[in-house]
Amino acid sequence: MDAKKEDIWNRCLEVISEKVGEGAFNLWFKPIRLRQLKKEFVQLEIPNRFFREWIEDNYSGIIEETFFELLRIRPEIRFTIKEKQDEDIKKLNAQINLKRRTLRNRGIYLNPKYTFDAFVVGSCNQFAHAAALKVAESPGTVYNPLFIYAGVGLGKTHLINAIGNRVLENHRNVQVIYVPAEQFTNEVVAAIKNDRMTEFKEKYRNADLLLIDDIQFIANKTQTQEEFFHTFNALYEQQKQIVISSDRPPKDIQDITDRLKSRFTMGLIADMQPPSVETKIAILEKKAEYQRIILPQDVKYWLAMNVKSNIRELEGCLLKIAAHASITGLPITLEMTKEILKDTIVDKNRPITVDYIMKTVAEEYKVKVNELKSKKRTKEIAIPRQIAMYLARELTDLSLQDIGKHFGGKDHATVLYACKQVEKRKEKEDAFQHIIEGLIKKIKGE
Repeated sequence: MDAKKEDIWNRCLEVISEKVGEGAFNLWFKPIRLRQLKKEFVQLEIPNRFFREWIEDNYSGIIEETFFELLRIRPEIRFTIKEKQDEDIKKLNAQINLKRRTLRNRGIYLNPKYTFDAFVVGSCNQFAHAAALKVAESPGTVYNPLFIYAGVGLGKTHLINAIGNRVLENHRNVQVIYVPAEQFTNEVVAAIKNDRMTEFKEKYRNADLLLIDDIQFIANKTQTQEEFFHTFNALYEQQKQIVISSDRPPKDIQDITDRLKSRFTMGLIADMQPPSVETKIAILEKKAEYQRIILPQDVKYWLAMNVKSNIRELEGCLLKIAAHASITGLPITLEMTKEILKDTIVDKNRPITVDYIMKTVAEEYKVKVNELKSKKRTKEIAIPRQIAMYLARELTDLSLQDIGKHFGGKDHATVLYACKQVEKRKEKEDAFQHIIEGLIKKIKGE
């Protein structure tokens, strides 16, 4: 790589590290090398197909956004895999990439891997799956809008992508728009700034199927809520299908207008719960079969029992041990699995430390642990710092003074103030209390 490319990639890595957190960065991004950089595409070299699987499904959008922020280009991300590949998997990936490019050429940003066939149905998600399937078969005629809510990483993005992919299979010429709410907000801002609201309105109000992911991100964004309200009405009146996902039910989304909440409840609301052990084993088996991973029964059971948080983390653990096995050439064993995941899966018998609390909170808020210890007072750092201090008081036996030492030498009064701020916000905001409870469960390994 020439010096200029290396400099650009290093700048990209710095930005990505800020966005994804230290743990994810060290595991998935440090081994990546930039091989080609063109306006149309970026060629990245990665160690093996497991890296590709995880990055493509979880971080390709972040990589694209980073190049746009730094270079004002939005290239297609392509991967070169360093290891020798299985021919069948190579062909399958080629087919998926062709489908992805075909969709993107039409301005459709669905993930072609997220299909109903690839979705594992269990008691935790059966109702949401059935509703999504019904909508995909008859868009605009039943359950409009369909509102799906679930915690992070439980499959709601998979399900709404599956709706889009099925509709396109059955009706090739329909106009499908899949958009995360954060991107929708950015488009509203850009349209206002560049005086292109007419184009923006035409794009969204001419959709046959609108899939909007993580709607909770439009909270507190007045103009975005106004535009989404009018978009919703225009599509609904034309009997066009709307599918919305969120991490909580409509009534619990803070700082959005009552008229929008009322629109969200006009159709069907379906929730998805954390999977049972049996469903998690089924998910592991399906993923292992797709990736040609030989996964022993004791490893499957151990992963299903010990990965408590969500399906995304379960799949991440599987790909992490598969990536390690591929690089070393060693078979996957329970002993190897425990060793590789020792920093990922919490041992219930291990005492909870302030360092682990800070790491967990930093990952949740996509900041660095060092920033929690720093003197920075920006909102992006101050809030997670206060939460980490509060959790340290709740989950350890340390004094306020000792907790303060872990946060760069803060005094006990600072820690006490942080704890009171968190307690006040918990009492006022159900959504915030939900976040705190989720962090406690994650830290405890529940």
